[in-house]
Amino acid sequence: MNDDIRARRAAPLKTPTGLGVDATRDISAGATTLLADVFALYLKTKNFHWHMSGANFRDYHLLLDDHGDELFTITDPLAERVRKLGGATLRSIGDISRRQRISDNDADFVHPHEMLAELREDNGSLVASMRALHDVCDEHGDVATASLLENWIDEGEKRVWFLFEILRNTNS
Repeated sequence: MNDDIRARRAAPLKTPTGLGVDATRDISAGATTLLADVFALYLKTKNFHWHMSGANFRDYHLLLDDHGDELFTITDPLAERVRKLGGATLRSIGDISRRQRISDNDADFVHPHEMLAELREDNGSLVASMRALHDVCDEHGDVATASLLENWIDEGEKRVWFLFEILRNTNS
């Protein structure tokens, strides 16, 4: 490979955004970590959707399908936002696993209420991470990323609320 090609591959992106180098670095890093969490929560939600059982199977199965759809819908706009800022984003499942803060659940059996309680907590954590990233966006004047986050925070709060109400009179 010649030196010119090697240099172009190693060169940082110079996407014109009007935001500074610090903003690009901080927001891109935060958004990419958030994206790993969204993928981790998406897959956990689908795992629980696929392995749901019990008396409320149909209701919980459909609810988790809706939640999974909401989470998956976040992934492309979030990754593309990182690229618009001039950052690099996730490249593989391994990259996701190295960055995710939402823990996996590989148990052979999880009681339905335990599934819902775990998802309630994870969605709450995701919302907290979104709020933290929103603060970083505010510091750097990135209203576009902040605007996306505001809608996703609202959706996340709705997921937490639904899961909370389902579990209100249980021990979970």
